[in-house]
Amino acid sequence: MTEPTPDATATDAQEPAPDQQPKPTETVDFWKQKAREQEKRAKENATAAQRLAELEAANLSELEKAQKTANDALARLAEFEQTTLRQKVAISKGLPAELVDRLRGATEDELSTDADALLALVAAPKKQGNHVPREGTSSPSVNNDERDVARSLFAS
Repeated sequence: MTEPTPDATATDAQEPAPDQQPKPTETVDFWKQKAREQEKRAKENATAAQRLAELEAANLSELEKAQKTANDALARLAEFEQTTLRQKVAISKGLPAELVDRLRGATEDELSTDADALLALVAAPKKQGNHVPREGTSSPSVNNDERDVARSLFAS
C-alpha cells in the first residue's frame, strides 16, 4: 500500500467522487438562481412599497385639505358670530354705526360694558374746545421794510 501524497488527499476532499452527485443546494448555479429570485422579489416589493406610499400620501393630502377647509369654515363662522354680536350690542345701546368695529370683548357682557364706555366718551362734552382767543385780530409782527428786502432778494 502506498501512502497518498498530501496533494492527492486535498483534491479528493474537495471534489466529490464520481459515483457521488453533489446536493442541489451545494452547487453555484442553485445559489445564483436563488439570488436572482430574491432580487426579483425585492424589486417587486420595492415597487409595491412605493405605490403604497404614493397612495397614503394622496389620501393624507386629501384628509389634510378637508381638515383645512373645515378649520377655515369654523374660523369664518366664529368671525361672523362675533360681528353679529357686536352689531346686536351696538343697536341695543344706541351706539353709532361708525363705532361698532371699535367694540372689544368676547361675550355679550364684555361688549355691552365696552359700548357703555364708548358712549360715555362720545357723549361727554368737551371741556375746552379748540378756541384761540383773539384769533384773526392780531397784527402781523413783520414790518414792511423787512418784506421789501426779502422780495428784492428772491424776486429774480
